[in-house]
Amino acid sequence: MLSNRIFKISSLLIVLLLMSCGEKEVKEEVILRPVKYGEVTYLGGEKARQFSGTAKTEKIVNLSFRSNGIITKLDMKLGQKVKKGQLLGTLDNVSARLNYESSISSKNSSESQMNTAKLSLNRVRTLYEKGSASLSDYEAAKNSYRTAVASFESSKRSVAIQQDQIRFGYLYAPEDGVIASVAAEVDENVTPGQVVGVLNAGTAIEIGLGLPESVINTVKKDMKVKVTFTAIEGETFSAIITEVAPALDTNTSTYPITVMVTDSDERIKSGMAANVLFEFVDEDLGKDMLVVPASAVGEDGDGRFVFLIEGEKDKATVKRQTVTIGELTPEGFEIKTGLNAGQKIATAGLQTLLDGQDVKLN
Repeated sequence: MLSNRIFKISSLLIVLLLMSCGEKEVKEEVILRPVKYGEVTYLGGEKARQFSGTAKTEKIVNLSFRSNGIITKLDMKLGQKVKKGQLLGTLDNVSARLNYESSISSKNSSESQMNTAKLSLNRVRTLYEKGSASLSDYEAAKNSYRTAVASFESSKRSVAIQQDQIRFGYLYAPEDGVIASVAAEVDENVTPGQVVGVLNAGTAIEIGLGLPESVINTVKKDMKVKVTFTAIEGETFSAIITEVAPALDTNTSTYPITVMVTDSDERIKSGMAANVLFEFVDEDLGKDMLVVPASAVGEDGDGRFVFLIEGEKDKATVKRQTVTIGELTPEGFEIKTGLNAGQKIATAGLQTLLDGQDVKLN
Protein backbone atom coordinates (compact mmCIF):
# COMPACT_ATOMS: atom_id res chain seq x y z
CA MET A 1 0.00 0.00 0.00
CA LEU A 2 2.76 2.43 0.89
CA SER A 3 4.60 1.73 -2.34
CA ASN A 4 1.41 2.42 -4.33
CA ARG A 5 0.97 5.77 -2.62
CA ILE A 6 4.57 6.69 -3.30
CA PHE A 7 4.12 5.73 -6.96
CA LYS A 8 0.97 7.85 -7.31
CA ILE A 9 2.60 10.89 -5.70
CA SER A 10 5.66 10.52 -7.91
CA SER A 11 3.50 10.25 -11.02
CA LEU A 12 1.57 13.39 -10.04
CA LEU A 13 4.76 15.34 -9.50
CA ILE A 14 6.08 14.28 -12.89
CA VAL A 15 2.82 15.36 -14.61
CA LEU A 16 2.88 18.75 -12.87
CA LEU A 17 6.51 19.22 -13.83
CA LEU A 18 5.78 18.43 -17.46
CA MET A 19 2.82 20.84 -17.51
CA SER A 20 4.87 23.64 -16.01
CA CYS A 21 7.56 23.10 -18.63
CA GLY A 22 5.00 23.32 -21.45
CA GLU A 23 3.58 26.65 -20.33
CA LYS A 24 4.93 29.79 -21.96
CA GLU A 25 6.21 32.51 -19.77
CA VAL A 26 3.73 35.44 -19.73
CA LYS A 27 5.15 38.87 -19.24
CA GLU A 28 2.96 41.29 -17.38
CA GLU A 29 2.36 44.48 -19.39
CA VAL A 30 3.18 47.63 -17.46
CA ILE A 31 0.53 50.34 -17.82
CA LEU A 32 1.95 53.81 -17.26
CA ARG A 33 -0.18 56.24 -15.32
CA PRO A 34 -1.12 59.40 -17.29
CA VAL A 35 -0.15 62.63 -15.56
CA LYS A 36 -1.18 66.19 -16.28
CA TYR A 37 1.76 68.59 -16.28
CA GLY A 38 2.81 72.21 -16.75
CA GLU A 39 5.93 74.35 -16.86
CA VAL A 40 7.42 76.59 -14.20
CA THR A 41 6.92 80.19 -15.40
CA TYR A 42 7.47 83.74 -14.25
CA LEU A 43 4.65 85.73 -12.74
CA GLY A 44 3.27 88.10 -15.36
CA GLY A 45 4.91 86.18 -18.15
CA GLU A 46 3.31 85.42 -21.48
CA LYS A 47 -0.36 84.57 -21.29
CA ALA A 48 -1.65 82.76 -24.33
CA ARG A 49 -5.14 83.38 -25.72
CA GLN A 50 -6.48 81.77 -28.85
CA PHE A 51 -9.21 83.05 -31.17
CA SER A 52 -10.73 81.56 -34.30
CA GLY A 53 -11.03 83.13 -37.75
CA THR A 54 -11.16 82.34 -41.45
CA ALA A 55 -8.35 82.66 -43.98
CA LYS A 56 -8.76 84.67 -47.16
CA THR A 57 -6.52 86.28 -49.75
CA GLU A 58 -5.66 89.92 -49.13
CA LYS A 59 -7.50 91.06 -52.28
CA ILE A 60 -10.80 89.51 -53.38
CA VAL A 61 -12.47 90.92 -56.52
CA ASN A 62 -16.11 90.30 -57.40
CA LEU A 63 -16.30 89.96 -61.20
CA SER A 64 -19.33 91.40 -62.99
CA PHE A 65 -20.38 92.93 -66.32
CA ARG A 66 -21.23 96.63 -66.49
CA SER A 67 -23.99 96.01 -69.00
CA ASN A 68 -26.99 93.71 -69.23
CA GLY A 69 -27.41 90.88 -71.70
CA ILE A 70 -27.07 87.16 -72.33
CA ILE A 71 -23.67 85.55 -71.73
CA THR A 72 -22.31 84.12 -74.97
CA LYS A 73 -18.85 83.22 -73.68
CA LEU A 74 -17.54 82.50 -70.18
CA ASP A 75 -13.91 81.45 -69.86
CA MET A 76 -13.77 80.90 -66.09
CA LYS A 77 -13.18 77.70 -64.14
CA LEU A 78 -12.54 77.04 -60.46
CA GLY A 79 -8.84 77.27 -59.65
CA GLN A 80 -8.00 78.77 -63.06
CA LYS A 81 -5.03 81.14 -63.04
CA VAL A 82 -5.62 84.30 -65.08
CA LYS A 83 -3.53 87.29 -66.13
CA LYS A 84 -4.47 90.94 -65.96
CA GLY A 85 -6.41 91.97 -69.09
CA GLN A 86 -7.38 88.39 -70.02
CA LEU A 87 -10.87 88.12 -71.57
CA LEU A 88 -13.10 86.13 -69.22
CA GLY A 89 -16.57 86.58 -70.72
CA THR A 90 -18.73 88.37 -73.31
CA LEU A 91 -22.40 89.34 -73.68
CA ASP A 92 -24.51 89.28 -76.84
CA ASN A 93 -24.65 93.13 -76.70
CA VAL A 94 -27.48 93.33 -79.26
CA SER A 95 -29.16 96.37 -77.73
CA ALA A 96 -25.84 98.10 -77.10
CA ARG A 97 -24.77 97.63 -80.71
CA LEU A 98 -28.12 98.89 -82.01
CA ASN A 99 -27.83 101.96 -79.80
CA TYR A 100 -24.29 102.51 -81.02
CA GLU A 101 -25.34 102.32 -84.66
CA SER A 102 -28.23 104.70 -83.94
CA SER A 103 -25.86 107.15 -82.27
CA ILE A 104 -23.57 107.03 -85.32
CA SER A 105 -26.51 107.91 -87.57
CA SER A 106 -27.49 110.77 -85.28
CA LYS A 107 -23.94 112.09 -85.30
CA ASN A 108 -23.77 111.99 -89.08
CA SER A 109 -27.10 113.77 -89.36
CA SER A 110 -26.14 116.46 -86.84
CA GLU A 111 -22.80 116.92 -88.60
CA SER A 112 -24.62 117.47 -91.90
CA GLN A 113 -26.96 120.01 -90.26
CA MET A 114 -23.97 121.81 -88.75
CA ASN A 115 -22.26 122.04 -92.16
CA THR A 116 -25.48 123.37 -93.73
CA ALA A 117 -25.88 125.94 -90.96
CA LYS A 118 -22.26 127.04 -91.46
CA LEU A 119 -22.78 127.55 -95.20
CA SER A 120 -25.98 129.52 -94.50
CA LEU A 121 -24.16 131.67 -91.94
CA ASN A 122 -21.37 132.47 -94.41
CA ARG A 123 -23.90 133.39 -97.10
CA VAL A 124 -25.92 135.69 -94.76
CA ARG A 125 -22.73 137.30 -93.48
CA THR A 126 -21.71 138.18 -97.04
CA LEU A 127 -25.15 139.65 -97.77
CA TYR A 128 -25.15 141.55 -94.49
CA GLU A 129 -21.75 143.07 -95.26
CA LYS A 130 -23.09 144.21 -98.64
CA GLY A 131 -26.22 145.65 -97.02
CA SER A 132 -28.51 143.11 -98.72
CA ALA A 133 -29.47 141.35 -95.45
CA SER A 134 -30.71 142.69 -92.14
CA LEU A 135 -28.98 142.39 -88.78
CA SER A 136 -31.76 140.12 -87.52
CA ASP A 137 -31.18 137.72 -90.42
CA TYR A 138 -27.48 137.62 -89.60
CA GLU A 139 -28.14 136.98 -85.86
CA ALA A 140 -30.64 134.24 -86.69
CA ALA A 141 -28.06 132.53 -88.91
CA LYS A 142 -25.44 132.67 -86.12
CA ASN A 143 -27.90 131.17 -83.61
CA SER A 144 -28.79 128.37 -86.00
CA TYR A 145 -25.13 127.55 -86.48
CA ARG A 146 -24.44 127.53 -82.71
CA THR A 147 -27.38 125.20 -82.16
CA ALA A 148 -26.15 122.88 -84.90
CA VAL A 149 -22.64 122.82 -83.39
CA ALA A 150 -24.03 121.99 -79.92
CA SER A 151 -26.15 119.21 -81.38
CA PHE A 152 -23.12 117.77 -83.16
CA GLU A 153 -20.99 117.82 -79.99
CA SER A 154 -23.80 116.11 -78.07
CA SER A 155 -24.10 113.40 -80.71
CA LYS A 156 -20.34 112.77 -80.53
CA ARG A 157 -20.57 112.26 -76.75
CA SER A 158 -23.50 109.90 -77.32
CA VAL A 159 -21.38 107.83 -79.70
CA ALA A 160 -18.61 107.58 -77.09
CA ILE A 161 -21.12 106.54 -74.42
CA GLN A 162 -22.66 103.86 -76.61
CA GLN A 163 -19.20 102.65 -77.53
CA ASP A 164 -18.48 102.23 -73.82
CA GLN A 165 -21.71 100.26 -73.47
CA ILE A 166 -20.39 97.81 -76.03
CA ARG A 167 -17.11 97.52 -74.11
CA PHE A 168 -19.10 96.93 -70.92
CA GLY A 169 -20.30 93.70 -72.53
CA TYR A 170 -16.76 92.29 -72.26
CA LEU A 171 -15.36 91.08 -68.94
CA TYR A 172 -11.59 91.29 -68.45
CA ALA A 173 -9.47 90.17 -65.50
CA PRO A 174 -8.59 93.31 -63.49
CA GLU A 175 -5.55 91.66 -61.83
CA ASP A 176 -3.44 88.53 -61.94
CA GLY A 177 -5.03 85.88 -59.75
CA VAL A 178 -6.97 82.65 -59.37
CA ILE A 179 -10.69 82.12 -59.97
CA ALA A 180 -12.20 81.27 -56.58
CA SER A 181 -15.81 80.75 -57.67
CA VAL A 182 -18.06 80.92 -60.73
CA ALA A 183 -21.66 82.04 -60.24
CA ALA A 184 -23.02 82.16 -63.83
CA GLU A 185 -23.23 80.08 -67.00
CA VAL A 186 -23.34 80.59 -70.75
CA ASP A 187 -26.80 81.64 -72.07
CA GLU A 188 -27.68 83.15 -68.70
CA ASN A 189 -29.19 86.66 -68.71
CA VAL A 190 -27.30 88.96 -66.33
CA THR A 191 -27.72 92.53 -65.15
CA PRO A 192 -25.09 95.22 -64.51
CA GLY A 193 -23.19 94.55 -61.29
CA GLN A 194 -24.41 90.97 -60.93
CA VAL A 195 -21.51 88.84 -59.61
CA VAL A 196 -20.59 86.12 -62.09
CA GLY A 197 -17.35 85.04 -60.41
CA VAL A 198 -14.81 85.80 -57.69
CA LEU A 199 -11.11 86.42 -58.30
CA ASN A 200 -8.47 85.92 -55.60
CA ALA A 201 -6.01 88.56 -56.73
CA GLY A 202 -3.76 88.77 -53.67
CA THR A 203 -0.73 86.66 -52.85
CA ALA A 204 -0.73 87.05 -49.07
CA ILE A 205 -3.19 85.26 -46.77
CA GLU A 206 -5.17 87.30 -44.27
CA ILE A 207 -7.31 86.15 -41.35
CA GLY A 208 -10.23 88.18 -40.11
CA LEU A 209 -11.42 87.70 -36.54
CA GLY A 210 -13.06 89.54 -33.67
CA LEU A 211 -11.58 90.17 -30.22
CA PRO A 212 -13.49 90.91 -26.99
CA GLU A 213 -13.06 94.19 -25.16
CA SER A 214 -11.12 92.43 -22.39
CA VAL A 215 -8.05 92.01 -24.63
CA ILE A 216 -8.43 94.58 -27.42
CA ASN A 217 -6.30 97.18 -25.60
CA THR A 218 -3.37 94.75 -25.42
CA VAL A 219 -3.38 94.24 -29.19
CA LYS A 220 -1.36 96.61 -31.38
CA LYS A 221 -0.69 96.93 -35.09
CA ASP A 222 2.49 95.06 -36.21
CA MET A 223 2.20 92.75 -33.18
CA LYS A 224 3.50 89.24 -33.97
CA VAL A 225 1.21 86.24 -33.48
CA LYS A 226 1.13 82.53 -34.33
CA VAL A 227 -1.43 80.81 -36.58
CA THR A 228 -2.50 77.20 -36.93
CA PHE A 229 -4.88 75.72 -39.48
CA THR A 230 -7.25 72.82 -38.89
CA ALA A 231 -6.43 71.44 -42.34
CA ILE A 232 -2.65 71.54 -41.70
CA GLU A 233 -2.03 69.54 -38.54
CA GLY A 234 1.05 69.91 -36.41
CA GLU A 235 2.38 73.10 -38.01
CA THR A 236 2.46 76.69 -36.78
CA PHE A 237 2.87 79.74 -39.00
CA SER A 238 4.13 83.23 -38.17
CA ALA A 239 1.81 86.17 -38.72
CA ILE A 240 1.49 89.88 -37.97
CA ILE A 241 -1.45 92.12 -37.10
CA THR A 242 -2.11 94.58 -39.94
CA GLU A 243 -5.41 96.19 -38.91
CA VAL A 244 -7.10 96.91 -35.58
CA ALA A 245 -10.62 98.35 -35.62
CA PRO A 246 -11.15 101.36 -33.32
CA ALA A 247 -14.86 100.64 -32.88
CA LEU A 248 -17.04 97.71 -31.83
CA ASP A 249 -18.85 95.65 -34.45
CA THR A 250 -22.43 95.69 -33.19
CA ASN A 251 -23.30 92.50 -35.08
CA THR A 252 -20.70 90.38 -33.28
CA SER A 253 -20.03 92.54 -30.19
CA THR A 254 -16.30 92.22 -30.90
CA TYR A 255 -13.53 94.42 -32.29
CA PRO A 256 -12.52 93.27 -35.80
CA ILE A 257 -8.82 92.85 -36.51
CA THR A 258 -6.89 91.53 -39.50
CA VAL A 259 -3.88 89.21 -39.29
CA MET A 260 -1.57 88.57 -42.25
CA VAL A 261 0.37 85.30 -42.47
CA THR A 262 4.03 86.02 -43.17
CA ASP A 263 5.01 82.39 -43.82
CA SER A 264 3.92 81.68 -47.40
CA ASP A 265 2.69 78.14 -48.04
CA GLU A 266 0.68 76.83 -50.98
CA ARG A 267 -1.27 74.56 -48.65
CA ILE A 268 -2.94 77.59 -47.04
CA LYS A 269 -6.08 78.32 -49.02
CA SER A 270 -8.83 80.89 -48.78
CA GLY A 271 -11.71 79.76 -46.58
CA MET A 272 -9.65 77.56 -44.25
CA ALA A 273 -10.49 77.65 -40.54
CA ALA A 274 -7.64 79.20 -38.55
CA ASN A 275 -6.70 79.63 -34.91
CA VAL A 276 -4.68 82.72 -33.99
CA LEU A 277 -2.54 82.50 -30.84
CA PHE A 278 -1.85 85.75 -28.97
CA GLU A 279 0.78 85.96 -26.25
CA PHE A 280 0.10 88.88 -23.94
CA VAL A 281 2.74 90.21 -21.55
CA ASP A 282 1.88 92.12 -18.38
CA GLU A 283 4.84 94.47 -17.88
CA ASP A 284 3.60 95.68 -14.48
CA LEU A 285 4.12 92.38 -12.70
CA GLY A 286 7.45 91.15 -11.37
CA LYS A 287 9.16 89.06 -14.03
CA ASP A 288 11.66 87.62 -11.54
CA MET A 289 9.02 85.75 -9.50
CA LEU A 290 8.59 82.06 -10.32
CA VAL A 291 5.09 80.65 -9.90
CA VAL A 292 3.47 77.21 -10.20
CA PRO A 293 -0.21 76.24 -10.06
CA ALA A 294 -1.49 75.73 -6.52
CA SER A 295 -2.52 72.16 -7.44
CA ALA A 296 1.13 71.31 -8.21
CA VAL A 297 2.31 71.86 -4.62
CA GLY A 298 1.92 69.10 -2.03
CA GLU A 299 2.74 68.96 1.67
CA ASP A 300 3.71 66.18 4.08
CA GLY A 301 5.72 65.82 7.24
CA ASP A 302 8.92 66.78 5.41
CA GLY A 303 7.50 70.05 4.09
CA ARG A 304 6.31 71.39 0.73
CA PHE A 305 7.17 69.56 -2.46
CA VAL A 306 6.40 69.17 -6.17
CA PHE A 307 6.97 66.30 -8.57
CA LEU A 308 9.49 67.13 -11.29
CA ILE A 309 8.98 65.35 -14.61
CA GLU A 310 11.94 64.04 -16.57
CA GLY A 311 11.76 62.23 -19.91
CA GLU A 312 9.61 62.15 -23.03
CA LYS A 313 5.86 62.29 -23.44
CA ASP A 314 5.25 58.54 -23.79
CA LYS A 315 7.60 57.61 -20.95
CA ALA A 316 8.73 59.90 -18.20
CA THR A 317 9.72 59.69 -14.54
CA VAL A 318 8.47 61.81 -11.64
CA LYS A 319 10.88 62.85 -8.91
CA ARG A 320 9.98 64.50 -5.66
CA GLN A 321 11.50 67.98 -5.28
CA THR A 322 11.37 69.97 -2.05
CA VAL A 323 10.46 73.64 -2.55
CA THR A 324 10.07 76.79 -0.54
CA ILE A 325 6.94 78.73 -1.37
CA GLY A 326 6.01 82.37 -0.90
CA GLU A 327 2.72 84.19 -1.36
CA LEU A 328 -0.29 82.82 -3.20
CA THR A 329 -0.82 84.86 -6.40
CA PRO A 330 -3.68 84.71 -8.93
CA GLU A 331 -1.43 82.41 -11.00
CA GLY A 332 -0.42 80.09 -8.15
CA PHE A 333 2.24 79.82 -5.44
CA GLU A 334 5.40 81.88 -5.57
CA ILE A 335 8.47 79.60 -5.61
CA LYS A 336 11.43 80.96 -3.69
CA THR A 337 13.77 77.96 -3.89
CA GLY A 338 13.86 74.51 -5.47
CA LEU A 339 12.79 75.15 -9.08
CA ASN A 340 13.94 76.87 -12.25
CA ALA A 341 11.90 78.38 -15.09
CA GLY A 342 10.98 75.92 -17.82
CA GLN A 343 11.04 72.77 -15.69
CA LYS A 344 8.08 70.40 -16.09
CA ILE A 345 6.02 69.54 -13.02
CA ALA A 346 2.95 67.41 -12.32
CA THR A 347 -0.14 69.56 -11.80
CA ALA A 348 -2.70 67.00 -10.60
CA GLY A 349 -2.97 63.75 -8.63
CA LEU A 350 0.07 64.32 -6.41
CA GLN A 351 -1.34 62.09 -3.66
CA THR A 352 -1.17 59.05 -5.96
CA LEU A 353 2.38 59.61 -7.30
CA LEU A 354 5.53 58.01 -5.94
CA ASP A 355 9.10 59.24 -6.12
CA GLY A 356 10.78 57.61 -9.15
CA GLN A 357 7.51 56.35 -10.66
CA ASP A 358 7.32 55.94 -14.46
CA VAL A 359 4.41 57.83 -16.05
CA LYS A 360 3.24 59.18 -19.41
CA LEU A 361 2.41 62.81 -19.96
CA ASN A 362 -1.19 63.70 -20.62
